[in-house]
Amino acid sequence: MVYSIQLAFSHGTPRKAFLTALAVGTIFLVINHGDSILLGDFPHLAKIILTYLMSYLVATWVSILGKKTKLTES
Repeated sequence: MVYSIQLAFSHGTPRKAFLTALAVGTIFLVINHGDSILLGDFPHLAKIILTYLMSYLVATWVSILGKKTKLTES
């Protein structure tokens, strides 16, 4: 577990996950709430935060799995 946490915060993972979450989260926000936003009815702030947070967590998790795979293949 500690090893996974180290991988999550090393070698640029947070920056890459942030940039990925920004792009993917925005796409999901538009897909899920775009019609409401265009009508001026913005979604609850918690829904917006969760959209970006889940994108960040998934990007981080995928990065950890990729790094573990690469280390075991070496």
